[in-house]
Amino acid sequence: MAKLVITQNIEEFHLDQIKEIVPDWEIVAGRDSSVWLDHLNDAEVIVGWKKEIAEHSIFADSKLRWLQSWSAGVNSMPLEEMEQKKIVLTSANGVHAFPISETIFALMLGLTRKIHTYVRNQQEKKWHHADMNLEIHEKTIGIIGVGHIGKETAKIAKAFGMKVLGVRHSDRDEEFVDEMYTTAQLSDVLPRCDYVVITLPLTNETHHLFGADEFKKMKSSSFFINIGRGEIVVEDDLIEALRSGEIAGAGLDVFTKEPLEENSPLWEFENVIVTPHTSGSTEHYTKRVIEDIFIPNLKSYAQSGVLPKNVVDYKKGY
Repeated sequence: MAKLVITQNIEEFHLDQIKEIVPDWEIVAGRDSSVWLDHLNDAEVIVGWKKEIAEHSIFADSKLRWLQSWSAGVNSMPLEEMEQKKIVLTSANGVHAFPISETIFALMLGLTRKIHTYVRNQQEKKWHHADMNLEIHEKTIGIIGVGHIGKETAKIAKAFGMKVLGVRHSDRDEEFVDEMYTTAQLSDVLPRCDYVVITLPLTNETHHLFGADEFKKMKSSSFFINIGRGEIVVEDDLIEALRSGEIAGAGLDVFTKEPLEENSPLWEFENVIVTPHTSGSTEHYTKRVIEDIFIPNLKSYAQSGVLPKNVVDYKKGY
């Protein structure tokens, strides 16, 4: 009998749907490690990455053939070993498009209309204009990484009449993106942007993609938004760019070290909004992972062993 381990709490009706697809399988589900820890070694399919999986299912002889990540990013997993063991990895890529694009615009609008400044003033009962004079309409946004999140961000940007520049591996056209460029053309794009938004995964290629040279190319009036991964940015260079006025401000959801250390200057800068890696949080997260990705894949896996959605390319790292 095949075994499926789900390391998350899911609704009973989702469990019933899964049981209908694989009625002969043993299904173990629950967030507490005491529920699933002893089942990792002989599970054929695991949903939700936990650090214990490495020891019991990756670095040991096991029956694991397919791992469904609970997150879109998979950079924390032992990808080389998983590839060697021919374990198929599928990500939760796509479930974040709505909440993260909303956060991107919350950060952009907050910085543009100085909402963060007014919140601080409110705490001090201080009535002050704060020289607020910017607006987001008809500005230029550069979206660095035009995947699910980038596409949704571009769509929303058009509602503000923004010019959308996209950067990704391929320069093929994309709906709602006015001009598409390759990563090699990043230097040409940055000087044109009023907002630079990072929506990339962390890979060998994107590690420290943004450093001092890139911030120097940006307008001094531009805002930098990062909801990708902290390690995509040389954090010290970002701090210096903010301190020196090379860029106008930043909205940051991800950092090199998390939680962000208490002594980081980023906490204190008046032109920075810090959020604690929550841009992907949503009331619909579990529903989207299970219904939009896992169940369609499980149906196909049970019938043919093929996984049609979100298979990670180990060479690319996403």
